[in-house]
Amino acid sequence: MSRLQPARGTTDLMPAAMAGHQRVIGTARAAAGLYGFQEMATPMFEFAEVFSRPLGDSSDVVTKETYNFTDRGGETLTLRPENTAGVVRAMISNGLTQSLPLKFFYAGPMFRYERPQKGRMRQFHQIGIEYLGPRDGLADAEIIGCGARILDDLGVLDRCTLHLNSLGDSESRQAYRAALVDFLNAHEADLSEDSRTRLTSNPLRILDSKDAGDRAIIAEAPRLDAFLNDGSRRHFDSVTGALDGAGISWSFDPLLVRGLDYYCHTAFEFITDALGAQGTVLGGGRYDGLSEMLGGPPVPGVGWAAGVERLAMLVGDVEPAAPRVAVMPMDGDAEGAAFALAESLRGAGIAVDLPAGGAIGKRLKKADRAGVRIAVILGSDEVAGGSAQIRDLGAGTQQEVPQAELASVLHGMLGEGQAS
Repeated sequence: MSRLQPARGTTDLMPAAMAGHQRVIGTARAAAGLYGFQEMATPMFEFAEVFSRPLGDSSDVVTKETYNFTDRGGETLTLRPENTAGVVRAMISNGLTQSLPLKFFYAGPMFRYERPQKGRMRQFHQIGIEYLGPRDGLADAEIIGCGARILDDLGVLDRCTLHLNSLGDSESRQAYRAALVDFLNAHEADLSEDSRTRLTSNPLRILDSKDAGDRAIIAEAPRLDAFLNDGSRRHFDSVTGALDGAGISWSFDPLLVRGLDYYCHTAFEFITDALGAQGTVLGGGRYDGLSEMLGGPPVPGVGWAAGVERLAMLVGDVEPAAPRVAVMPMDGDAEGAAFALAESLRGAGIAVDLPAGGAIGKRLKKADRAGVRIAVILGSDEVAGGSAQIRDLGAGTQQEVPQAELASVLHGMLGEGQAS
């Protein structure tokens, strides 16, 4: 191999890209905290059944997309393709089912073997929240509100539309599933190969098909909202009423579904066309049957996940944080003192660069190009006198300051709370 490259579907997060990721994650973490969501993390790999049991052995994720491997102890493990199942597993494993309600926020990498494309990699990153315990529609509205706030704080909410649907309870969904299968059986010959497979294993997923022929058939299919019973309608009304009352706009989308059996009631996605083709940037719903499917007691849950890569693309370029102060020794005799001074300033909360050797003029020009605002210059005279020269690279001014006062002066020049 003449050139080392990252594996297909992975990428190096260099400082500029990492700054975008950190903007998304930091903003989400702060906003989720306003709602009482506490950060947690699950392992990046789990026993395979944590995902195969709820997702189903015949689902596209399990059959085509998961990274499975057998470790040296003979255990079959899976790199996490999503994190909801892992969070619910953690609730059960840690004996937290008696401590409900629980509010969790997470951020981290997920793994799916699929064709890499813009904003969708084989190792990708998600933020997400899970609200475990409540059954009421107000909890659904709260997590949607949290997602909207995060998008707004990132400055992208105005480029997203909230799509909302009700999957109903188990009774409603079973009645709808029977009617949908009857309808689709009559059109089976015209369905795509994937949809014909799903007709027996997961018919609701056909509603999400992107095949043009399937879409034409689906347009004439029965609508799920016509099969909602009174309890399901009340739940949906409570969600939409809360959103309306808080001024969160939404659009009813009868084709928005979650095909897995443990999903119920609310399903939603924030969708944008600002990245080219229309795509989801944040989506989720209610999953009241997942805990039981994983072997735990009945625990209702509702949550969402969002792709960090797509959100970072929406946010746009973010400049990586860099020191705005550089300490520069004039000569070799001042190098040790410059290092000690830089350490002292860092201890005072000031980010400092210590440029390598070379002519002082070249170092000053390079620092200016890198966005350094202030150069602290030390020569033999300054070292002997316990002072330092401060040069404002933007204004071109220079002053001599006692080293004992240096941190205070720099804090003032950089602005209160911006000494970095």
